[in-house]
Amino acid sequence: MLAFNTSEVEISTFFLIGIPGMKHAHIWVSIPICLMYLLAILGNCTILFFIKIETSLHEPMYYFLSMLAFSDLGLSISSLPTMLRIFLFNATGISPDACFAQEFFIHGFSAMESSVLFIMSIDRLIAICNPLKYTSILNSVRVFKIGLVSAIKSLLLVFPFPFILKRLRFCKKSLLSHSYCLHQDVMKLACSDNRVNVIYGLLVALTAMLDLVCIAVSYMLIMKIVLGITSHKGCLKVLNTCISHICAVLIFYVPIITLAIIHRFAKNVSPVVRVVIADTFLLVPPLMNPLVYSVKSHQIRNLILMKLCEIKG
Repeated sequence: MLAFNTSEVEISTFFLIGIPGMKHAHIWVSIPICLMYLLAILGNCTILFFIKIETSLHEPMYYFLSMLAFSDLGLSISSLPTMLRIFLFNATGISPDACFAQEFFIHGFSAMESSVLFIMSIDRLIAICNPLKYTSILNSVRVFKIGLVSAIKSLLLVFPFPFILKRLRFCKKSLLSHSYCLHQDVMKLACSDNRVNVIYGLLVALTAMLDLVCIAVSYMLIMKIVLGITSHKGCLKVLNTCISHICAVLIFYVPIITLAIIHRFAKNVSPVVRVVIADTFLLVPPLMNPLVYSVKSHQIRNLILMKLCEIKG
């Protein structure tokens, strides 16, 4: 009788999950998910379109907003294929190469968004600290260079991920714990030594946390300036210019930090909670950022209203 050693069999397919215990309801869950993706893609494309065609929006703040919209768009498109396959067709299988490619783009655009949020905090700090020299400090050429360096840095940071995953052997477990591929999720399935992945993954996570710390320091400096303004109306006016960015930071970082805390300190929490928070991380920021900036920016809001009136007319 032949002995079959399952530990030597290489995994050829990973399996993603939808919402545990609710497979029968996936088709209904797919309706709001599809709607959220549609609105996110439409909203970010609208922001990019208006910033491109409207000369009044050719300012540093709106250039940085276009970078945020681009990273949100990339984040949505990166996760769209697997999310729709799972919830529309209950197709959970994904090849390792496709999985590695997806996690590269998801981590890449996430790192890009984190960098852009940090840059936007510096933009707000310069605008409040030195408003008279704001446009000369952040001229078009400098903004382009900042955006290019930010994008290259983000992609180079996650570039090793697919290669350090490719070197691992997957021979026992094949079930992932999210509806899309993440580096930290895939590496846990390996049956070979994954210490390199753990160390490098921690380095990338610390880089994102460094962005958050720098954002916090920027707002401490802004608050110091605001508290020095004697006029109550002046204080509110200055703070009002930061509300959209503060909302974007909270929308992006709160799900990430919550998920990290759950994985570290609440391991017995329901898998449904983990999946919902993980999906929130990819669905909510691309959906909410265009809405927040459209509501708070009277220039973008007025342009959208004008276009809608033209269409109706």
